[in-house]
Amino acid sequence: MTPVSLKARTGVPAGWRRAGPLGFRHPVPTPVAAFTLLEVLIAMSIFFMAVFGLLALTSQNLRLARALQQQNAVDLGSLPAELSLSNILQEGFLSGDFGDLHPGYTWAADVYTASTNGLFEVDFSIVDENARPPAINTLNILLWRPASPVSAPMGAR
Repeated sequence: MTPVSLKARTGVPAGWRRAGPLGFRHPVPTPVAAFTLLEVLIAMSIFFMAVFGLLALTSQNLRLARALQQQNAVDLGSLPAELSLSNILQEGFLSGDFGDLHPGYTWAADVYTASTNGLFEVDFSIVDENARPPAINTLNILLWRPASPVSAPMGAR
């Protein structure tokens, strides 16, 4: 048996409907592959979250780079780092300046016993005397130095 085309069998070309009541022939709608509105919205929201995340990361990196470029800024962590090198700590008040490294900046440290087991609390403050009004940065740390002489803690006095 020889294959016969749709047009030969029905007289209507492939993809066309038979004549309607008015005798018109129109093409058969074929389903089109497309994304739904919900899929597009989900894809756009994921895309914009990624873009805004990258923008926030870039902004933060630029701010940190700008802060690193400031030559006059004193690192508040340098004082505790220097104090932590010692194994012995005594109660009292320490102060000084940064010399030519950071002119106009002074520092102070108040060391006192926090507990009877060798736990000390140290309050650091750095004052920028060039700023108007003078800017004060503070830091509070705990250091455990069991070999240090211990007196009664501040709260016990």
